[in-house]
Amino acid sequence: MFRKASEVIEECESRGVHIKDLVLEEELKSSQINKDDILFNLTQMFKVMEESATGNLNHETKTAMGMIDGFAKKMNAYSKEGKSITGNFVTEAMAMAFSTLEISAAMGEIVASPTAGSSGILPAILYSLKKREGFSDEKMVDAMLTAIGIGKIIGYYGSFAGAEGGCQAETGSGAAMGAAAACFLYDQSPEVCFHAASFAFLHVLGLVCDPIAGLVEYPCTFRNASGVVNAFISADMAMAGITSIVPFDEVCKAAGEVGSTLPEALRETGIGGIAGTETGRKIRKKFFALGNDSTKENK
Repeated sequence: MFRKASEVIEECESRGVHIKDLVLEEELKSSQINKDDILFNLTQMFKVMEESATGNLNHETKTAMGMIDGFAKKMNAYSKEGKSITGNFVTEAMAMAFSTLEISAAMGEIVASPTAGSSGILPAILYSLKKREGFSDEKMVDAMLTAIGIGKIIGYYGSFAGAEGGCQAETGSGAAMGAAAACFLYDQSPEVCFHAASFAFLHVLGLVCDPIAGLVEYPCTFRNASGVVNAFISADMAMAGITSIVPFDEVCKAAGEVGSTLPEALRETGIGGIAGTETGRKIRKKFFALGNDSTKENK
């Protein structure tokens, strides 16, 4: 797979293909799976995404700590009132992001795209646009391949793990992947997709990872919802003709460098940031009191 945005753009232009075609070619070379099976698997993954994005829109999952229960249902109801500042489409998409995170917190089925902590972003983007525009499942699979191509470059230069690179590595990556996928859905060029991905990533450069009690719930769910909005505005800026001076691969390098310099307390340890507030510490103490030993190393 190409490592520089310029190389991808040049290859796509010379051959008359798109990012998704290069990704599929690479997958066929590196795996033992044929094309039909790859596309089938992606279709099944999109179905899981769709189910997680809509599963809690009218339903409230109960989690052990109750920190994010019912957010999707409340936001979805609000989106239908016609009173939102950002508009019904955006608020409904935010509700979809909340839905996936709630289902994930309740140990339901999700697609880590690219991680569980950022799993609400891509499903909300893809399904909300499919619902509004009537895109086919085949088009959604191609959008997923485009997102994968962006993710491959991110992964080459850095990490998707909040424990290594902060929340920028998780929700920043998810937003970048989603922004590129959104541009693809509107038949934009690979260059425009890369500009959108660059904007989405640099918007959250330096974002810390500070989940209360080490649980991927709070403030993670809000960063998924804002990640969806980040992707949408990044796609709109790129489609308007605004360009990123810094190429996407260089943005990824910068994100990797910034992530590696974040203090340990701000990299998913559940110690600093929001997790380190008085309320955050109280919730953490309550969590341990319930007999949950999975994050005792963060004590």
